[in-house]
Amino acid sequence: MGKLDGKVAFITGAARGQGRSHAIRLAQEGADIIAIDILEQLDTIDYPGATPADMEETVKAVEALDRRIVFKQGDVRDIETVKAVYQAGVADLGPVDIVLANHGIAQLGSAEPDPVKTFREVVDINLVGVWNTVWVCAHDMIERGQGGSIVLTSSTQGLTGRGSDGSAGALGYAAAKHGVVGLMRSFANWLGPHNIRVNTVHPTGVETPMVMNEVIGKYIADNPEAAKMTANLMPVDLIQPVDISNAVLFLVSDDGRYVSGVTLPVDAGFLVR
Repeated sequence: MGKLDGKVAFITGAARGQGRSHAIRLAQEGADIIAIDILEQLDTIDYPGATPADMEETVKAVEALDRRIVFKQGDVRDIETVKAVYQAGVADLGPVDIVLANHGIAQLGSAEPDPVKTFREVVDINLVGVWNTVWVCAHDMIERGQGGSIVLTSSTQGLTGRGSDGSAGALGYAAAKHGVVGLMRSFANWLGPHNIRVNTVHPTGVETPMVMNEVIGKYIADNPEAAKMTANLMPVDLIQPVDISNAVLFLVSDDGRYVSGVTLPVDAGFLVR
């Protein structure tokens, strides 16, 4: 018997990285999954974006656990798209109990031909897309009257500005991730009386394609001081996606049934240095 038997989770950015890990971890505990990912290469981002093949791997991994998954390609910046994907998933799998606004992009250490566009795209995806996701799901969850749990993926950069290089992408990332905390606290106050809990998780560097790529590797190699600024207190350079997924599982399961409005770091001590 799993901790999430009979539950349905809506997960954004589910094609790879933390999103895939969350989908698998929740499926291991009995949840069915509604998944969305843009699956396009954004011209403001130098590292490779997620592909349909990535999403197919997530689908296969969830189905191998004998759980159901509904996937639709879509851009979280478009609230009507988010609504359509959400409604299609609910039609197939039933009402949503868990929402993970996990999606995100980062731009660090590379050329920015259009800094204004870069800043706006990072904020639109990492902050506006989170609002779109929760706004679509929360009203339905309130109407259903069965409570639920929402987890927003922020970052250690959502609690500190340490490590920013002053580029438009880095500043937009920190601003958006701080903004996610404000959304979480406001959502927690709004939704708490409906027994819907809202929290944020704050990972340090995680071994995902957003971090493990040539652009970030070159930036770290060329800027050793930046590497020192972003170092963890514990002797580990990067943590694994499942480390975040295990924290998410605690927050969305009955283990965390009275936990709401918290900023939960999973950061190997990064924030106490």
